Amino acid sequence: QVQLVESGGGLVQAGGSLRLSCVASGRTFSSYGMGWFRQTPGKERKFVAGISPSGASTNYADSVEGRFTISRDNAKNTVYLQMNSLEPEDTAIYYCAADRTGWGPRRVEYDYWGQGTQVTVSS
Repeated sequence: QVQLVESGGGLVQAGGSLRLSCVASGRTFSSYGMGWFRQTPGKERKFVAGISPSGASTNYADSVEGRFTISRDNAKNTVYLQMNSLEPEDTAIYYCAADRTGWGPRRVEYDYWGQGTQVTVSS
C-alpha cells in the first residue's frame, strides 16, 4: 500500500510559477513510476507528466511540454512538478499517482492516487 499526499497548490497570476510536491509513504517508492494528472469540473482526469522509477525517463502532455518539469527524489520519497509560464487553462486539481509497471499517460494503469491539490491561475 502506498499513500500519496500532494501539496504546493495555490493561486498564481498568469505567467507565474508553482512547484507541487507529492510525498509517498512506504519503503518501495523507488520502484514505482510516478505521474501527475489534472482535472477540472465535469471533465475527465488528464495526464500531465510521468517519470520512471529512477528518474532517468520522463514524458509530458503536449500542452505542458517545455513549461512543466517532473522530477523525483527517491531519498525523500517525493515527486515534484515544477510549473512555469502558467496559463489560466492550467487551472485544475492536480493529482499525483503511482504505477507499479510504468509511467505513461493511461490513467487506468496507475495503482495509487493522492487526494489532489488545487491550482488556480488568474488572468
